[in-house]
Amino acid sequence: MKILALDFSSPQRSVAVTDGSHGVSELVETGSQGMQAFGMIEAALHEAKLEREQIECIVVGLGPGSYTGIRSALSIAQGWQLGRGVKLLGISSVEAIAHEAQAEKIHGKVNIIVDAQRRELYLATYQISAKECVEAKPLHIIARSEISNNASETEIFVGPEVTTWFSSGKTLFPRAAMLARLAKTRADFIAGEKFEPIYLRETTFVKAPPLRIIS
Repeated sequence: MKILALDFSSPQRSVAVTDGSHGVSELVETGSQGMQAFGMIEAALHEAKLEREQIECIVVGLGPGSYTGIRSALSIAQGWQLGRGVKLLGISSVEAIAHEAQAEKIHGKVNIIVDAQRRELYLATYQISAKECVEAKPLHIIARSEISNNASETEIFVGPEVTTWFSSGKTLFPRAAMLARLAKTRADFIAGEKFEPIYLRETTFVKAPPLRIIS
């Protein structure tokens, strides 16, 4: 299956394309400059010698992370499905980081950290070995102070900006190339209108009181 993968959830944004048999072509963009999503997609397709019309599946990193970046990737995937009828997959960017850790031969109990803003962190724990990468503790939100105060020196921490809080941590980003590889083993396709970022927080809206017209 010819797959296009997008992960815009972290400061290192990436696009990857695979035809299912000849490896993965990947483009990476880092920094705070405006994201050139379509330019990256065209470059990755060109490198893989594929046309837009040949893509059969799009996989998106659902975060957590940059809400704007994730929404951008979702919008591209949703539009592509409307226009071309492609299959869509959503995979946690944290799961992608866990498999990046496995590829880096980081084994044992591995804590994956992502900035959640508001002085909080997203935290998930995986048990990783050469043969398996299993979620040991699901993704949740924790206060930065709580994890900093309770962390032991022997614990392993990885993530896109992990060294901000743990100097001994290993910087790892979710990569589109990894999403593409994971997508080859998945079949839990989803309709575009059901795509949602991984956020974990309830969105609350305060309804304004009705206007009083004074005559």
